[in-house]
Amino acid sequence: MLVTLRRIADGLINLAAVIGAIALIVVALVILVDVVGRYFGAPLTGAQDVSTMGLAVLVFGGMALCDRVGGHVSVDIFERNFPEGLNRAADIIGALLGAVFFGGIAWTMWDSSQLSQMLNLKTNIIDLPKWYFQWAIAAFSIITALGMALRVVELSLGGPRPGHERDGATPGASE
Repeated sequence: MLVTLRRIADGLINLAAVIGAIALIVVALVILVDVVGRYFGAPLTGAQDVSTMGLAVLVFGGMALCDRVGGHVSVDIFERNFPEGLNRAADIIGALLGAVFFGGIAWTMWDSSQLSQMLNLKTNIIDLPKWYFQWAIAAFSIITALGMALRVVELSLGGPRPGHERDGATPGASE
């Protein structure tokens, strides 16, 4: 059951990361076209809107993958001096707090999207509806929260800690 949940979670995490990567490519191309266009006196209309919304997708799209591979900034000065049980407990508490935090972001974004939809809020220059991007942030935050919650369960059952995988295996690698 846990293996199946991990495979589903890894699929969602990878999908979110791919969407975030596509957003990165789009933002880079928009900025490139805008800069070249400015050189010739014809900047790209709406480049700021697309860049801003694209960066939101990029950041939240990659957040679950960053958590999955243990890529968040952490201070491990005392880790070598603490017993394994205390380090594992700290990882569990951190993942639990992260899941709650990202659940809160998802809830807030969903609530905010309802208001944006009701008021028909759009970006300033090219009128992109804001609620679509708020839905994306909410979805990516839910994926991150679920991934963190699954990590709490895995760590509680004795699974490897992020960045401390057994036999040098990478997180999410098929076995």
